[in-house]
Amino acid sequence: MNIDTLNGTDRDIQQENWRSRRMVLAKEKVGFSLHETTLYTGTTNEFWYANHVEAVYCVGGKGTLTDLETGEKYAITDGFLYMLDGQEKHRVEVEEEIRVVCVFNPPVTGREVHDENGVYPLIIEDETA
Repeated sequence: MNIDTLNGTDRDIQQENWRSRRMVLAKEKVGFSLHETTLYTGTTNEFWYANHVEAVYCVGGKGTLTDLETGEKYAITDGFLYMLDGQEKHRVEVEEEIRVVCVFNPPVTGREVHDENGVYPLIIEDETA
């Protein structure tokens, strides 16, 4: 699969501050989902994956990750990996457009929408689908 084949499909989720193309979803039944996400220059994004573990690998760009529970800050640059295995609330401030590859467990279905707290609801893929 080439990432560009997802453009304009239901796997290409575009918001004001970011775009996420979901290459692997729960319906593939492999135990994780895999996304390429672009965070736009000058944006501030708050997330809280209360129902998922997320690993994020930066492949380009520059910004700051803040753990909103501890106040710790980390520079996001090409080659930086962070993992949210404690479902930490966090903020990403983007200095230069950031491109990341994200892995979620449990896998997302592609139908999740961030709520007012930045949380994805836990949606379980129908096993018969």
